[in-house]
Amino acid sequence: MMPAALDYDAFLTELQRQFGDGLVTIVGSGLSCAEGLPGMGALATHLSAEIPKLVSGADAALWDELAAEITAVGLEAALLKKPPSSTLESAIVGSSASFIAAAERRVVADVFTGKRTLRFTRLLKHLLKPSTGIPVVTTNYDRLVEIAAEEAGLGADTLFVGGFAGALNETESSMSFCREVSLQGKIVRTRYQDRAVILKPHGSLDWYHRAGKPVRYAGDLDIPRLIITPGLNKFRNGYESPFDRHRERANGAIDRATRFLIIGYGFNDDHLETHLTPRIASGTSTLLLTFELSENAIALAREHGNVIAIERAIVGSTEGSRVFWNRTLHEIPDKNLWDLGTFISEVLEP
Repeated sequence: MMPAALDYDAFLTELQRQFGDGLVTIVGSGLSCAEGLPGMGALATHLSAEIPKLVSGADAALWDELAAEITAVGLEAALLKKPPSSTLESAIVGSSASFIAAAERRVVADVFTGKRTLRFTRLLKHLLKPSTGIPVVTTNYDRLVEIAAEEAGLGADTLFVGGFAGALNETESSMSFCREVSLQGKIVRTRYQDRAVILKPHGSLDWYHRAGKPVRYAGDLDIPRLIITPGLNKFRNGYESPFDRHRERANGAIDRATRFLIIGYGFNDDHLETHLTPRIASGTSTLLLTFELSENAIALAREHGNVIAIERAIVGSTEGSRVFWNRTLHEIPDKNLWDLGTFISEVLEP
C-alpha cells in the first residue's frame, strides 16, 4: 500500500474530535516503556538471567524449554505455547514484579522531585471529566496511571479503599470521592471530586493477599504480588478476585464507550479482545497511538474507517509517523504523533 497525500489541517481537526463524551482510554505497556519502564524484550532478558537461579529439578528443565521458545518467538508467545507449572509461574511473577518495581521507583522518584511530568498527566488535563470518573483500562502492573491522575489534580479510584492493606470495595472507594451532599426539594444531589477510575485486569504491583483476601498496599513487601503474567495460566487466574471484578468493570466500560483512545496497546490480550475488538468493528470511533502497530491493530485500521492508527515511521531520512485514516495509509515527516507527549503538544496544546 503506497502512502496517499494527507490534508494535515483536516487531520488535526479530526484528531481533536476524538476527545468527546463517552471516551474510554486503554493503556498498554507501550506508554510505560515510553516513560522508561522495561518492555517485554527487556523483561525476557531479565527472566532468562534470573529464573535459572531460582528453580531446580522439573521446573529448571521446563524453564530450559521455555527459554528456547522465548528466544524463538518472544515471551508472550512462549508462555502461551508452553504454560509454566504453578511453582515456576510463581518464580516468574516474583522476578517480573521485582524488575518492574525497581524501574518504576526510578520514574516515580523523578516525578516526586519535579524532574519529570508523566505524559498521561498532561493528557488527563484535556479529557472530559464525567461525574462517574474517567474510565481508564490498563493491562500494566505499574502504578504510573494512578500517579499521573493525582499529579493532574484528580482522584485515583482503584476500587480499593484504605491506605494500609486497603480492601477491595468498589462502593466505598467511589463514595470516598464524594465531596458534598445536598437536598434540593426531595432530590438528594451529590458532588464528587474529578477522578480517574483505574481498572487493571492483570493486577498491580501494590496488590497482595492477606488472610485470604486481596488488599492494596503501596509499599514493597517480600511476599507474592497479585499480577497475572502472559500465557494460558492468566485465564485461570483472571477469574479470581480481584482480577475478576476489575475485568468485569473494564469490559463494562468498553461495552458502554462511544469512543476509544488506545495508547501503546497491541491487541494481543484475549481478556479484553472479547469485548474491545467487536466494539471497534461495530463502528465505535477509535484513535490508536503506538510505537509499532501489531498485525491485529493494522488489520483493524485497514478494515474499519472508524479507526485512526498512528505509529512510528522513518519518512525519507527523518523520524515521523505512519497513519491509517479512513482505511488509507499516509506518512507524516518530522512529527512523532505516535508519541503521546508530541501528540498532546501538536493536537491538544497547539
